[in-house]
Amino acid sequence: MQLQFCPIFSGSSGNALYVGCGETRLLVDAGVSGKRVAAELQEIGVSPAQLTGLLVTHEHGDHIAGVGILSRRYDLPIYATERAWRSMRPSIGEVAARNVRMFEPEHNFYIGSMDVMPFRIPHDAADPVGFSFYAGQLKLSIATDIGCVQKSWMDAVAESDILLLESNHDVGMLEAGPYPYELKRRILSSHGHLSNEDASSAAVALIARGVRNVILGHLSGENNHPELAYETAAAAFRAAGIAPGEDIGLSVALRHKRSALFTVEARAPMQRALNWR
Repeated sequence: MQLQFCPIFSGSSGNALYVGCGETRLLVDAGVSGKRVAAELQEIGVSPAQLTGLLVTHEHGDHIAGVGILSRRYDLPIYATERAWRSMRPSIGEVAARNVRMFEPEHNFYIGSMDVMPFRIPHDAADPVGFSFYAGQLKLSIATDIGCVQKSWMDAVAESDILLLESNHDVGMLEAGPYPYELKRRILSSHGHLSNEDASSAAVALIARGVRNVILGHLSGENNHPELAYETAAAAFRAAGIAPGEDIGLSVALRHKRSALFTVEARAPMQRALNWR
């Protein structure tokens, strides 16, 4: 069995993430135009018409800008919490009643061959969630737009074969940068976004709990650099006696274009192999 993952876009200006297992092909968020999402999906050999569904983490524009058009154009069901649906309806336009799907956080549900577990995250949205996807023995988790480290979401993503973890900003860059004071306060709050330092500390703790590959995502274009996010995490890993690239996979998702396509497969009980291209 194989589980595929590709960050199509991941950043403060737009997010769209592909998750696939066999004939089950899912998109998590669509925070850029439907045209751009469709074009990048085609690059990894996935037609938007082949998608099984579209899952929404929360209603902010960088996560839902293309949701409505993709659903209407390709007749895709949209999965979101009831409160997220209420908040995003005015922004995404009309959606066919058959494509309105609701779930409850902390209650798993199935889409095709994948078991989906939504879990609550601390963020300033109506009912924000992250997701863990299970395919046989394999597990993939998505945890972005997180204001602080909490036991609940850490427990939810433990033992993931692949974890997309927010590493949004460098605190020094944010504090010295041009953002208005209130926006800086929001980002730094417990319901804002996770800094490089906090993401690195969380990743070290999660590696000890079985996480095998970490992809840093949702980087700010104004308050971070991919190299800085990577080096902050790599330094934390080395300080904990973990060798990036040897003991653990570490990479950074791109903001404005498709990242690598990651494929993880179970070769035998408790064994995993990760490939990317």
